Amino acid sequence: MTQDLQQAIFDNDTVMQNLGIKLDHYSHKAAQLSLTVTPAHTQGHGTCHGGVIFTLADGAFALACNSEMTAVGQHCNISYIKPGKIGDILTATAIFKAPSGRSEIYDITVTNQNDETIAEFRGVSRMIPNKI
Repeated sequence: MTQDLQQAIFDNDTVMQNLGIKLDHYSHKAAQLSLTVTPAHTQGHGTCHGGVIFTLADGAFALACNSEMTAVGQHCNISYIKPGKIGDILTATAIFKAPSGRSEIYDITVTNQNDETIAEFRGVSRMIPNKI
């Protein structure tokens, strides 16, 4: 895949577009996305909804793992470290960690504008023969 396809994946992801997620950077097996937390992103406690944080991290994972060939998420997990607050700028940075046959492992760290860790996400992708 080319980096143009990473851009196309982002541009065609209506969930990320509707949440206001921004594409900061993408390259070979890496990506960075950001989001400014608004009241529309909060849950009942008034902090950023875990699903929004997960979506931000998952989006960075998707872009990073689709830099060489078509891949989908096989499984992932997330640990929430600290709450995101209204006005925070959350940044998800995805990096390649290791190959595993037709799968690859990526770590995604979500931080705020003060470089405090909000969440840690680990994703395992599965390469598929289909093209996007």
